[in-house]
Amino acid sequence: MQRDLKKMSATDYDLVIVGGGVTGATTAWDASLRGLKVALLEKEDFAHATTSGSSKLVHGGLRYLVNGELKLVRESLRERRIWENIAPHMVHPLPFVLPTYGYGMKGGPVLSIGLAFYDLLSYDRNWVSDDDKKIPGFRSISRDEALALMPSLKKDGLTGAKIYYDCQMFAPERLCLECIEGAVEYGADAANYAEVTGFESETSGARGSRVTGVRVTDRHTGETHVVKGKVTVNAAGPWADEMMRLGENGRPSRGLIRSKGIHIITRELSGKHALAIQSDIGGHFFVIPWRGHTIIGTTDAVFKDEPDRVGVTEKDIRDFLSVVNDGLPGLNLKREDVQHFYVGIRPLIDHDPNGTGPKDSYKASREAEVCDHEALNGIDGFISALGGKWTTSRHLAEQIVDMAAGKLGRNTKCETHCTPVYGGEIGRLKSFIARSEKRHAGLPADVVENLVHFYGSRIDEVLATADERQGERGELMRRIDANSSVLGVQIVHAVRHEMARHLSDVLFRRTGLGTLGHPGVAVVNRVVELMARELGWDETAMANEMADAHRLFETQPPAREDEMQGASMAEAPKGARS
Repeated sequence: MQRDLKKMSATDYDLVIVGGGVTGATTAWDASLRGLKVALLEKEDFAHATTSGSSKLVHGGLRYLVNGELKLVRESLRERRIWENIAPHMVHPLPFVLPTYGYGMKGGPVLSIGLAFYDLLSYDRNWVSDDDKKIPGFRSISRDEALALMPSLKKDGLTGAKIYYDCQMFAPERLCLECIEGAVEYGADAANYAEVTGFESETSGARGSRVTGVRVTDRHTGETHVVKGKVTVNAAGPWADEMMRLGENGRPSRGLIRSKGIHIITRELSGKHALAIQSDIGGHFFVIPWRGHTIIGTTDAVFKDEPDRVGVTEKDIRDFLSVVNDGLPGLNLKREDVQHFYVGIRPLIDHDPNGTGPKDSYKASREAEVCDHEALNGIDGFISALGGKWTTSRHLAEQIVDMAAGKLGRNTKCETHCTPVYGGEIGRLKSFIARSEKRHAGLPADVVENLVHFYGSRIDEVLATADERQGERGELMRRIDANSSVLGVQIVHAVRHEMARHLSDVLFRRTGLGTLGHPGVAVVNRVVELMARELGWDETAMANEMADAHRLFETQPPAREDEMQGASMAEAPKGARS
């Protein structure tokens, strides 16, 4: 996978996709599998924003039942199963403990009814190829059993708990990248750090117009290019309304509510089970085991500033810890327990964009909409994707490509529901890991397992990078640090074959080294050394890269924090609906 904007500017595409998050990635993959010529453009790195800022869940959305969103729940549960099948190295079942209190809406009888309906809507949940990924129906446990599993539960009024299942991603940013790599494998071209600054158009009909491409600025060289396409898809996530503004001459026909959600990462707190907890002061949140640590999240507050300016403040963390300790008083978490934190913005459809009342992101639906601008305002060749969630992104892409194919006069069918992602052709995960350990007996078992989770069936391609240049193999096949499962070859492969251009790309979106917190000075120095050799960084460039990456492990400075409160924290953060 190579970045070449000059080549892209000399190519005529069927589809030009703006946005390299999961919506753009799955759209590019779907369209490429159908034989369309695709260009994908992302102004930052792939999966840098909402896609990597999630709770890492692929789930049906139990809470949506309360709002009566049965269609969305069913869609999500079907897509959960599909992701298990097409990304078996990335998506795994996860048991949740849901405590019961009293005999009202939080009581055992009511929750049993809801979970029974949840199971009914996921009637096809065990249509999977790997028996280890089959999901049982919910079950009830006693108060004593619940406290034995989770001693931190609030004891007053506790009557027991329900155990139900959803799924979790090992690394959502890599799963997104694998969709892009799958698109490139089938002929797509992609470029990160390629910012779309405008649209090319021509007159169409008596009053209408047609979008014929986009103007792109290469953020590395400053050069401007025009990338031409018969249909342009706006898949810019939290920036989608801004893209609509560019394409609709300053008057977007749809609005977004941006919901800011933070997560914190702590030591391991809940064993192999996740927790779904209701707090009396801040809605609900999840406690999720992930890669030997625990993710707790998420908050839900309307964010009114520019999406590029979102961040985590110390106040965000303090407020959320109060919510967590109210819901789970036995944890008694303090600021020093927070090892890492991250933020994402959910782009939610605003069904009343001209309304003057306050927006409520917590109650807003996670449904998606595909907008045909020819029908909306006479602009042909322009499609916008709004809203949605990680779990349903593949199906959203299917709808986008169906519409685009219709405009192109192409009779095609979606294949992503039955096609493994790039690296997904492994069969049973447990067996594939065992075979990989035998095939690579010279590598430690933890290194091989890490390679399988990150690259699936493509691990041999990654390891082959160590042999591309004479004399490198010995160095690149070693761990980058004694306590790390990451090999040097993974860093080099990310630069040569996965468009990693900055230190943060590798730490957060290629290897996962930074996703649990700062990996340590020695690790960062080694990664910088390997990247500098590939990219020609001098001492100043290396220092700048380290400084930029270091800021991602820090909360926003006080001046920014004060400024942001008026924009995004007008109300106390509410619980999760990711």
